[in-house]
Amino acid sequence: MNKGEVVDAVAAKAKITKKQADQVISAFLEVVTEAVANGEKITLVGFGSFERRERSEHEGRNPKTNEPMTIPATRVPAFSPGKQFKEKVAP
Repeated sequence: MNKGEVVDAVAAKAKITKKQADQVISAFLEVVTEAVANGEKITLVGFGSFERRERSEHEGRNPKTNEPMTIPATRVPAFSPGKQFKEKVAP
């Protein structure tokens, strides 16, 4: 399902226009992205949590040459599904 299909589904379920649904979804994604980028954790009870995680520097291998290399530390976005979401997907 892509963003357009999500917009259509939300518009139908909430009985609002597609334009309104698109604005709401775009605003939601923007808020989540900015908050996680700033190190905040967003928790939606029953759905899950969005947060920023730190990955430490670690040793890796170049797949072409098989030579060891150092992979630098970085920050990555992460999602942890909530209990209700997990139960719905895998009953």
